[in-house]
Amino acid sequence: MREFIDGAAFTQMVLCASDALESDKQRINDLNVFPVPDGDTGTNMSLTLTAAANELRKKQPQTVTEAADAAASAMLRGARGNSGVILSLLFRGISKQLKGLDTADPVQFSAAMSRGVRAAYKAVMKPTEGTILTVSRLASAAAEESAAAGCDIELMLEHAIDVGREAVSNTTELNPVLKRAGVVDAGGEGYIVILDAMLASLEGRAAAKAAPAAEEGAAGASNVFAEFDEGEINFTYCTEFIVDKRSDKSPLILRQFLESIGDCVVVVDDDEIIKTHVHTNEPGRALTEALTYGDLATVKIENMRIQHTNQVNSAPPQDDAPAEPEDYVAPAEKKFGAVSVCAGDGFEKLFRELGADGIVSGGQTMNPSTEDILREVNRTPAEVVFVFPNNKNIIMAAQQCAKLTEKKVVVIPTRTVPQGITAMLNMDPALSEEELTEVFNEVITGVHTAHVTYAARDSEFAGYDIKAGQYLALLDGGLIGSFSSQDELLESLGAALEELEPEFLSVYYGSDVAESDALSFSNVLEERFPDSELTLLSGGQPVYYYIISAE
Repeated sequence: MREFIDGAAFTQMVLCASDALESDKQRINDLNVFPVPDGDTGTNMSLTLTAAANELRKKQPQTVTEAADAAASAMLRGARGNSGVILSLLFRGISKQLKGLDTADPVQFSAAMSRGVRAAYKAVMKPTEGTILTVSRLASAAAEESAAAGCDIELMLEHAIDVGREAVSNTTELNPVLKRAGVVDAGGEGYIVILDAMLASLEGRAAAKAAPAAEEGAAGASNVFAEFDEGEINFTYCTEFIVDKRSDKSPLILRQFLESIGDCVVVVDDDEIIKTHVHTNEPGRALTEALTYGDLATVKIENMRIQHTNQVNSAPPQDDAPAEPEDYVAPAEKKFGAVSVCAGDGFEKLFRELGADGIVSGGQTMNPSTEDILREVNRTPAEVVFVFPNNKNIIMAAQQCAKLTEKKVVVIPTRTVPQGITAMLNMDPALSEEELTEVFNEVITGVHTAHVTYAARDSEFAGYDIKAGQYLALLDGGLIGSFSSQDELLESLGAALEELEPEFLSVYYGSDVAESDALSFSNVLEERFPDSELTLLSGGQPVYYYIISAE
């Protein structure tokens, strides 16, 4: 019988939960409503929690505050997909509620679970019941009720899991989309897997697996020090610290001070903390100034000249050009910049030609993490960075970047790559930020997108008996049908597009489609839409044979 959770116990709970999600992710993926081979819920939740597990293994925190903070921070940056972002917010709320505690008793931990739920609901613009939100809310409420009745932590989690499992079963009834597909909510199922593994850890029924062995050539990660001469180091000390805010002073003032005594300054204001990085010859002055904002939570100071000497002596010669550090933030050289998410060489080339400063590789086959998007945002030499997620499951991850960077981030909720392309075509630097945002949001509403892919498994949905390997056609996210032949596909797809009366049709063919086949496909559409201007381009995208834009 456990009366409290300390940092070591919380760490093991998260590690076991990460292992369980990794083992169970394909079963959770298979709960997808559409049987398309995309970036699935189980995979996204697993990768998000893995980020926390990796951080906890490195830090080995002793208090529950340290453990919860480390997990939440890592998950915020590592969040992938909507399910991963919601999971990170659940843990973010837990960390805030446990702030300052060495250990957490059942009442404190259940209150933390509920605070996480409130944080997740607050972040979702239009919360949908019958999802992980419902499951986590009901499970957390059961945990609080059990804790108030005097239950120990194990029994409290048992009650939460029992109520949560029932809630998962009921998601089919609460969510019409799930009911039509005959499946339960994948995110809710993943949440129960996490709670169950946490309980198993506390009861000694599960132990975390050993950390993966470090890859050979680990020195390569630090070979960046060998790529410049010591004479290029203008400031000796790489100084990093985190301040627990106790002052209303603006972090911008801290940034200005640090820029006066060094370079490579990064100041990130994240609710209750200020995370800072600077290269300087006067680390003492930097820390003294930081103390005027609050207490120093962590401090790391490294002599880059010594690091450089050690790395040069131990590292093999490198022919590559110097790499930018992971936390590099490009100075603003213009008002507006753009970062786009896409998959495929053709799409990447097109976005570059349209003026995108950064490309994040990802989409249906792999949802990028918040940190992946943040890296490109920071490297964009602009004051305001517009981000085009181009996928509904990436929008929330992109939105998390705003609190992690000094740059102004504006996420345009593009749900498809064609919407992102149309938005970029309307980039006008002469407009104000507000005017440009309004233009982007307006033009993307006129873009309809069809996707042609294949069924990854047998399924029944919306009256269709779908067989693995059949063509699937979707228009604006809705299923047109499943087809055994391309002729059948084109007939139904054409009929659906006719209702839109498109003036422009753009057909982007994927990496698995030969150019000759793409020409034949587009010719059929061109004959059906003689009054539409049709363009055929190679998108090079995986998963989808064709992505079609209709405007």
